[in-house]
Amino acid sequence: MSQSQPRALGLATRFAARELRAGLSGFRILIACLALGVAAIAAIGSVRGAIEAGLAREGAAMLGGDAELSLTYRFADAAERAWMQDRATAVSEIAEFRSMAVLGEDRVLTQVKAVDAAYPLIGELALSPDIPLSQALAGDDLPGAVMAPALIARLGAETGDRVEIGGTAFRLMAALESEPDANASGFSLGPRTLVASSALAGTPLLAPGTLFDSRYRLSLPPGTDLAALEAEAEARFSDSGIRWRDARNGAPGIQAFVERLSAFLVLVGLAGLAVGGVGVSAAVRAYLAGKIGIIATLKTLGASGRVILLTYGLQIGALSLIGILLGLALGALLPLLVAPILSALLPVPAEFGLYPGALAEAALYGALTAALFTLWPLARVEEIRAAQLFRDPGAGQALPRPAFLAVLVLLALALAGSAALLSGAASLTLWAFAGILAALLLLALAARALRAAAARLGALSRGRPALRWSLAAIAGPGTEVLPVILSLGLGLSVLASVGQIDGNMRAAIAEELPTRAPSFFAVDIQPDQIPAFLERTEGDAAVSRVDRAPMLRGVITRINGAPAREVAGDHWVLRGDRGVSYAGALPDNTTVTSGTWWPEGYSGPPQVSVSAEEGAELGLKLGDKLTVNILGRDIEAEITSFREVDFSTAGMGFILVMNEAALAGAPHSWIATIYAERAAEAPLLRDLGRDFPNVTAISVREAIALVTDLLDSIAAATSWGAAITLVTGFLVLIGAALSGERARAYEAAVLKSLGASRARILASFALRAALMGAGAGLVALLAGILGAWAICHFVLETSYAVIWPNALAVVLGGLALNLAAGLIFAWRPLSARPAQVLRAQD
Repeated sequence: MSQSQPRALGLATRFAARELRAGLSGFRILIACLALGVAAIAAIGSVRGAIEAGLAREGAAMLGGDAELSLTYRFADAAERAWMQDRATAVSEIAEFRSMAVLGEDRVLTQVKAVDAAYPLIGELALSPDIPLSQALAGDDLPGAVMAPALIARLGAETGDRVEIGGTAFRLMAALESEPDANASGFSLGPRTLVASSALAGTPLLAPGTLFDSRYRLSLPPGTDLAALEAEAEARFSDSGIRWRDARNGAPGIQAFVERLSAFLVLVGLAGLAVGGVGVSAAVRAYLAGKIGIIATLKTLGASGRVILLTYGLQIGALSLIGILLGLALGALLPLLVAPILSALLPVPAEFGLYPGALAEAALYGALTAALFTLWPLARVEEIRAAQLFRDPGAGQALPRPAFLAVLVLLALALAGSAALLSGAASLTLWAFAGILAALLLLALAARALRAAAARLGALSRGRPALRWSLAAIAGPGTEVLPVILSLGLGLSVLASVGQIDGNMRAAIAEELPTRAPSFFAVDIQPDQIPAFLERTEGDAAVSRVDRAPMLRGVITRINGAPAREVAGDHWVLRGDRGVSYAGALPDNTTVTSGTWWPEGYSGPPQVSVSAEEGAELGLKLGDKLTVNILGRDIEAEITSFREVDFSTAGMGFILVMNEAALAGAPHSWIATIYAERAAEAPLLRDLGRDFPNVTAISVREAIALVTDLLDSIAAATSWGAAITLVTGFLVLIGAALSGERARAYEAAVLKSLGASRARILASFALRAALMGAGAGLVALLAGILGAWAICHFVLETSYAVIWPNALAVVLGGLALNLAAGLIFAWRPLSARPAQVLRAQD
């Protein structure tokens, strides 16, 4: 360090300390904007940390064991059981499937769990009445069943009633109040029923070919290396279709959902920080504008540009640190204060506390945002000469030196890169940053366009003095247009995007799907039941269409002889078992996009047709060989065609369809989709339940209702995040109004001296605020529509239409917010005495 550098730093520190003694005047908005943005991100991270800690702590209890191996449509064979028993101190076998619970005329879909005597290995169930599970499942004259209270209520059942499940009779012995491994099964379409596995022996519920999952929970010796055992299991069972889970991630579906939702909320929080950054920049600009005389004096006395930069940089850095620390304190304390409420609302355990990682992440974002938005106005004053400052108070408008521009670019890249790295959703984060940057550029251009339009229209507003004055204020020097448009516009853009996405998702569920989707899925139809099943359904005049297909489940284990994941990565098709069907001749509703379908009656080496979209994503081509494990048997088939599969209709669709000879000999059942008029659904369900008790009918409307409930929770969370962004924008508006209060007081004094009434001056202020608010709202609407379209089209892959009520609310909201902020700070300038204001200005 040269001799001048420590001296410059020493002088700057002394000057900064002296100026800070004057208090925080002019910087309250800066501190509030940073604090609010950092607090939102810190609170989101803290809640995520609490959930992850709870899942880790209760991982074994939520899973029901230290580890779990699961299979589809079959139980473990002797060799697989022996491997588990050799490594575990206890093993519990569970089978899960969907069926219909029937009491009298009432039929309700239920998720059945058939358990053995060892269940549960970890944790305790709570039953009402409080009896041992073994006693409840033993029953009396009939095997016992335990049902969730919601299922009991929907059936109108009471303890002791005879209930049928899939045609098998059970005695309802108790209500299932709590289940330690309730979240281990993931998404469920029906309330829970527990029965003993022994009660299902000889029944069609677990017959070969029926749809069920078998799960083997393992209690392991203390100190077992779960990672090493997982690697051993994957090597041993790589081609058998067995899937591994353990206590390190007892509820992977929930954890993945939490991570995705929190990543999205952090992005909303970063948008709020960007809005706050606009306020920070405006506050710094206004503060430096008020220090023009001091800066000019210091430069006249020989202070270098470095000293000036360090003086105000140290001040703003110290105040930014205060804002960040306040935000961290608020973000850490808020989840602790509402922990009892959140714990009751969350479906998973949460361990609330202080999470340094989440706080450090929020602090990093806050520091980078503060540096990014303060460096520009700071850097512009370094190279300005004293004479310029004395002659022209608006002279600090030159671009910063290239070195500062390079630092600004590096700060922006650091902010985007750290968010992409820490969020766990790098692609989504980078696209979100690109969207925020595009919105800021669009808003900045809109602010410039609004000033130009105001200048042109000002000449045409003769005879309307209030309008002319407002247009002149918008077009003139020192205007508030840029900070207002940027802050309010970005906040409204986020809100508009959230509203448009939510509206389109609800429209897709509530309007599109019911017109195209089937009324029911019917599963576990045995092959010999197909003729009678079709006679009842296709013979009903209220049924417009019945589609059916054989149904198996398989795991793609290899592609061209190599492990599938090594070839195609972690694609969702490879993460578990997928539906597999077979067909002879080309079905009527199938469109082949490339290749050829096998001829009817083909009995040669197995061939497979793959969904075209998923095949392209996996990098598959005609002639490739897929190895699919079905019921523990590997089948290698050549890809001879690709075909269109539209999953958006909620109808029947299979990733893989093989030739009939390849699969017809395997135990399997059939699946059917039934399209019926709504009035015919109840009689149809009743007749199918009576004639085919083993068949499970799944209502598409009930499944849609569950998805709608999930959307409600997501929309609520994102709306709160967007609201925080908008509140930050409102703070920036207040800051802009405060910084322009002196100019409005001078303007009002001049107009009063020329004979203008207070009412007309107030109308001018109101028109100015309304025009800027409406401009911000219109641009935000455009940005929100474009952003929502991009997310719906590229991420959610749904259709998109503008939700005009939401759009109108955004424009009116922008107008109202800026009008409110403008009028709040209009009274003091109007009340000031003109002579006093004009003398002070001189």
